[in-house]
Amino acid sequence: MSYINILFDLDGTLTDPYLGITNSIKYSLGKLGITEENNDKLKLFIGPPLERLFMEYYSFDKETVKKAVGYYREYFSEKGIYENTLYDGIENILTELNNKNKKCILATSKPEIFAGRILEYFRISTYFKYIAGSNMEGAFVEKEDIIRRVIEKYKLDKKETIMIGDRKYDIIGANRNGIDSIGVLYGYGSREEMENEKPKYLCAGIMDILKIIE
Repeated sequence: MSYINILFDLDGTLTDPYLGITNSIKYSLGKLGITEENNDKLKLFIGPPLERLFMEYYSFDKETVKKAVGYYREYFSEKGIYENTLYDGIENILTELNNKNKKCILATSKPEIFAGRILEYFRISTYFKYIAGSNMEGAFVEKEDIIRRVIEKYKLDKKETIMIGDRKYDIIGANRNGIDSIGVLYGYGSREEMENEKPKYLCAGIMDILKIIE
């Protein structure tokens, strides 16, 4: 299989956002009168849409979810966005893919405005042909919808397109759009989570991505 269009998830795939996201969640919960000191307990917020998890784990109604996301963005936009690290080897992979004339595309549930700032912060934005994410009003937060929008907007050949991500939502989104996927195990999804959704490939290390694509 020859892949031309390489879709990347952001959090847990290109970068490790652990501190920024968990601190932002703690700030948001604190504004709502909920104290949570254990950052590890909040790792589950890395990857999926925030709205879903606030409802699922804290039983917030829609109005409270809206406030929680707003508070989250207060902290994240000023501090959390920079409490983030680029995984070792990612820039090498992006360089190699660009040298081979592959189209690198960011497909994230994070708002596009934040995603773009993160790529700029790590000086890797030039490697990406397109950036696709959600908007600040909460549209296109599901990975399935984001992938579909990318495929349709840029008229991608599904047989030449592959999605790379660390959570089940990336694999589910790829499967529902009829494209192949790579589940990476160095991020925040477990092997069991990945295997349950049946990605086309699994890889333990970052450099394995290149081997699969080639």
